[in-house]
Amino acid sequence: MKTLYLDLLSGISGDMFLGALVDLGVDAHQLEHELEKLPLHGYHLHATRGQKSGIAGVKVDVHVEDGHHHHEHGEGAEEHEHAHGHHHRQAPDHTHEGARTFKDIREMITASGLSGWVKEKAIGVFQRIADAEGRIHGVPPEQVHFHEVGAVDSIVDIVGGCIGLELLGKPRVLASGVTEGTGWVNCAHGRFPIPAPATLAILGARGVALSQCEEPHELVTPTGAALLAELAESFGPMKGLVAEKIGFGLGTRDNKTRPNVLRAVLWDGRTEAAGTSAGAGAHDWETDTIAVLEANLDDISAEVLGLFMEQALAAGALDVFHTAIQMKKNRPGVLLSLLCAAAEADRFTEMLLRETSTFGVRRYTAERRKLRREFVTVQTPHGPVTVKIGRLDGRVIQAAPEFESCRKLAEQAKVPIKQVYDAAIRALPPSLLK
Repeated sequence: MKTLYLDLLSGISGDMFLGALVDLGVDAHQLEHELEKLPLHGYHLHATRGQKSGIAGVKVDVHVEDGHHHHEHGEGAEEHEHAHGHHHRQAPDHTHEGARTFKDIREMITASGLSGWVKEKAIGVFQRIADAEGRIHGVPPEQVHFHEVGAVDSIVDIVGGCIGLELLGKPRVLASGVTEGTGWVNCAHGRFPIPAPATLAILGARGVALSQCEEPHELVTPTGAALLAELAESFGPMKGLVAEKIGFGLGTRDNKTRPNVLRAVLWDGRTEAAGTSAGAGAHDWETDTIAVLEANLDDISAEVLGLFMEQALAAGALDVFHTAIQMKKNRPGVLLSLLCAAAEADRFTEMLLRETSTFGVRRYTAERRKLRREFVTVQTPHGPVTVKIGRLDGRVIQAAPEFESCRKLAEQAKVPIKQVYDAAIRALPPSLLK
């Protein structure tokens, strides 16, 4: 599985993220073509190669018809207002023509022809901005307004960033620690100290640590913070990184203490595996990092335990299981374990604390190695069956008929389910198993 590491040496903004993806190989024309699936007009994307502090990379701008140019990482109050002032509450008696609420933007993305993966990720990023702005301004997230120019910028940056990741093969995203500058920003509500209120709230809600450096400018924008909070699995120094491809997204300003670039490193998990498995050679298995949550329970009823497992799986947990254990004072108990995406660890930790009898949850991260999977449909005497195929280094080493598919046919044909399973395995084409 591909991995993308974001080196936040000079922070992150939406346009810098887009620039880094284009520099890594995302075709700007293909990106624009995908963005055309949104009912969004009056702008065009401009990607140009340039340099910052002698480092070559890509600068992306969103040019809007009214003459405003998008420089979310730019200088000056006016540019900053378009970048950050667009996430704010309108006065109750004032309707800004062309302003869009989070509810409008979510519905626009949902109704578009974009892929399900892009829709889910993009709405997730916007949700984080709306939640933060809603708390800051005391309004429901759905009513948070994005000014006309700012809304176009935000939609292109956020949806474009998710499209870019999909075009790169949907890599897992890791990031360095988050570094912010110092000083003040001017936005629609006045002058605020850096970090901007929304940036601080977005990162705080995800539990992401932030440190300030001596750079006297804003480095992390709210859009950049939301992209990180939604997409990055973890934050920390490079570990096991293999720099196969390096892209630089350029900012607008010339910083005083560091080059104003976002460095993005892309590599394939198989290269990492080769580097960590002495003499084993490279394998094409997929890799990812997940969170493992655990709690020891000696006072939970079987009914509540069963209900929790159903709720957690329905909420998106990767797996939930329990193991019989012997606890202190010779009490029989269960070890409840939950696997989830690293970005979802806080949400499921809260669920464990609220829905079970535990007073604490242990959590750690674990690396996984997974077979490359695909699904094929085979024809049996009883009807079509879906079979999950697992490959390692190009060879099929696992084949598992899907249970629901087999059960349905077994009930219709009134035969044992094992008979349908066996027929599905026999029906696999020999060429697939070579």
